[in-house]
Amino acid sequence: MLDKTAPHNQTRATGPLAGFRIVEFAGIGPGPFACMLLADMGAEVVTLDRVGARKTMKSVAGRGRKVIELDLKDKAVIAEVLELLAGADALIEGFRPGVMERLGLGPDVVLARNPKLVYGRMTGWGQEGPLAHAAGHDINYISITGALAAIGPKERPVPPLNLVGDFGGGALYLVVGVLAALLEASKSGKGQVVDTAMCDGAASLLAMFFDLTAMGRWTEGRERNFLDGGAHFYGVYECACGNFISIGSIEPQFYALLRQHADLSDPAFEAQMDPRAWPALKEKLVAVFKSKTREQWCAIMEGTDICFAPVLTMSEAPKHAHMAARGVFVERHGVTQPAPAPRFSRTPSTIREPEVAEIGALVNTWKAGR
Repeated sequence: MLDKTAPHNQTRATGPLAGFRIVEFAGIGPGPFACMLLADMGAEVVTLDRVGARKTMKSVAGRGRKVIELDLKDKAVIAEVLELLAGADALIEGFRPGVMERLGLGPDVVLARNPKLVYGRMTGWGQEGPLAHAAGHDINYISITGALAAIGPKERPVPPLNLVGDFGGGALYLVVGVLAALLEASKSGKGQVVDTAMCDGAASLLAMFFDLTAMGRWTEGRERNFLDGGAHFYGVYECACGNFISIGSIEPQFYALLRQHADLSDPAFEAQMDPRAWPALKEKLVAVFKSKTREQWCAIMEGTDICFAPVLTMSEAPKHAHMAARGVFVERHGVTQPAPAPRFSRTPSTIREPEVAEIGALVNTWKAGR
């Protein structure tokens, strides 16, 4: 089982990963977010950044780190980095394939120094394949998986922010992969490379939809299915005030409650699962929901089994009663941000303050703690 002693610094970290040491090569997007999760869960994360980077200590995705500025083009610095990695449990980097190898920090070199190290690699296209060395962004990675084509109105696909590629298919799969490899290394004593590609992860997230397709319950094309905005009982509706609400009344008992609370007595609504009836029923619901404000609909539906929620903005969400009661958002240095997730009953995650570190001193600390 995963088991590490407490970190050997003055501030004892909490969280299930307390005592694990992770070296992050600074990047953008999914890599830093993955390291934020690991740091929140107690890992000692050290970020190696370029000289003069001037990282803001208020960064949400950068919270909880030790930050070291250095020049990776300096061979003497590379030697120090290898010393640091000799005492690490995991490494996370998000460069294009081949960059770490050219720096003299590729898996073969690093694992020769530290055979138990987990070497986490984060890219869009993966370490090999025709597109491996091409530039890209989230929108491109989810495009080739089939995910983007399924999201949005009939007229055109709509990018779901960069949640599906960067963070869902990238960062979360990187964290799962690194943790799985750490668990295996605790048994075998051997590390390995974790090749995390956003296109791989985004494709994996589509597993249920490939299942539905195989069962004949999913049709290609937007707004033609019960989860893509095609069904009247699963979607977003504008209210009289210009704000929006969401409903997801899929199950018959929830749909019955929707009809009851929205006063949908029209017999036409009995054809819930008939796709041919959906466009007309959706138009009827458009008129119904525009008859009241979002606040009024919340008073009628929120907390019932209709499967209802108001569509809130990022500034509104922290003020919602449920989110506030659970402490889903916190404020740090005047910046509102998500609290650590998930929650642990015995080893709670915490947000620790970032700090500037010096590589030589840290190497000595890690050596002393072995």
